Amino acid sequence: MDILIISTLVVALGEIGDKTQLLSLLLAARFQRPVPIIGGILSATLANHLLAGFVGEWVRSALRPDILRLLLGGSFLALAAWTLVPDTLEDHYAPQGQYGVFFVTLLTFFLAEMGDKTQVATVMLAAKYHRLGLVVAGTTLGMLIADVPAVLVGKMAAPKIPFKMVRIIAAVLFALLGLGVLLGLASFK
Repeated sequence: MDILIISTLVVALGEIGDKTQLLSLLLAARFQRPVPIIGGILSATLANHLLAGFVGEWVRSALRPDILRLLLGGSFLALAAWTLVPDTLEDHYAPQGQYGVFFVTLLTFFLAEMGDKTQVATVMLAAKYHRLGLVVAGTTLGMLIADVPAVLVGKMAAPKIPFKMVRIIAAVLFALLGLGVLLGLASFK
């Protein structure tokens, strides 16, 4: 159960102010149809994080435990630094065309999440914990915790969220995970 909670917290905090959260705000403002947007976010996140989880499982099986420990510890520390850099939403993420709201959300969210902090975190968590189902469930829940309110509240709440403080808290959490791994507080057998 700790794996589920850690995965949820890491991604929920890491997602605050992230480009996919900004994408949630954009989709909500443009389409004003929360149910298909939330369905698209859920579907895209499950697909993306399941793929990331499988990569994490592969990394775990391909590397010796000592190499994995150093790689994961360093990666969590790098992710902590990356989390401190604010994201921006680039114009090419704005949905275009005559497709349904669900499909536009699914496609744009899946693509926006490729190589994103939360996808990288999912790879690392799956490699660290070796519990694919709990990690993917937790990271997906974390995405929903951060993005569903953005869809429901839209642009009105965005200026009131202390993005800098949330990024700092997320960075500290990633750094603690990294230090814990490097100090051998996690087993990779």
